[in-house]
Amino acid sequence: MTDASITTQAHEKDAGFSDYFALLKPRVMSLVVFTAAVGLLAAPVAVHPFVAFCAVLFIAVGGGASGALNMWYDADIDAVMKRTASRPVPSGRVTAQDALAIGLTLSGFAVVMLGLAANWVAAGLLAFTIFFYAVIYTMWLKRWTPQNIVIGGAAGAFPPMIGWAVATGGVSVESVLMFALIFMWTPPHFWALALFMKSDYEAAGVPMLTVTHGRKSTRKHILVYTLLLVPVALAVAATSIGGPIYLAVSLVLNALFLKGAVDIWRRDEDAAQADGYRVEKRVFALSLLYLFLHFSAILVQAVLTRFGMGGW
Repeated sequence: MTDASITTQAHEKDAGFSDYFALLKPRVMSLVVFTAAVGLLAAPVAVHPFVAFCAVLFIAVGGGASGALNMWYDADIDAVMKRTASRPVPSGRVTAQDALAIGLTLSGFAVVMLGLAANWVAAGLLAFTIFFYAVIYTMWLKRWTPQNIVIGGAAGAFPPMIGWAVATGGVSVESVLMFALIFMWTPPHFWALALFMKSDYEAAGVPMLTVTHGRKSTRKHILVYTLLLVPVALAVAATSIGGPIYLAVSLVLNALFLKGAVDIWRRDEDAAQADGYRVEKRVFALSLLYLFLHFSAILVQAVLTRFGMGGW
């Protein structure tokens, strides 16, 4: 028996359910589940609760499959980044071959089952989302261009479109705007993180904007993309899924997020290092709340509209 086979057996023996579940990136999956559910519930077509539950479950499985494929391919760079070194594959608790097999199996299962449970438009969007994240972003963009987050952000923006397609069987202005909201939010969200995690990306050789263009340029990009994000977020209020509650929430959140982007833009790098990137970390935390509360407002607006109380 070779040393490699002994190591593989040891890894497999040490792996538990929590390790295999971690392959699916549960924190990312929770965002997928939430935004997909909001897209489904905000749609003008009612869906049977059991069908809705199954659809969201299969969308979640598809999102998890993307995470497993990402961990399989990125094991080498994950191993040298502090933030990701403890993941199941680089830590040796799960083999790369197992991660690949799980990712491919769950991908096929999720797409086929979503097509059977809902419709093939939604299943097609899910299949494209998995392909986009695993191939276009992970295998190509992430290691090739500092615009990896900008273009690759589309992968995380599809779930509400898929949820909407489950209910309606198609795409509309509303679902495109929900996609655009996440798509435009992704760059300032991740670049805020990259400002205080630059050394990780540098060590891994990932061409994040902070590595290729420096922190000063990244600060400018955060402000520019936040300025582009604001009108997209506010435009949702003028559609059938918007309304006065959404508009009020969006105005407050965008004012806070824009102020945060301006604060980051004005920051002196020496001052940022001296206080441990306090402002950048605060804006990153705000960005998480920003997206959650926008989609929560869409959900509340949809519930009130169903009872004839939420529209303009």
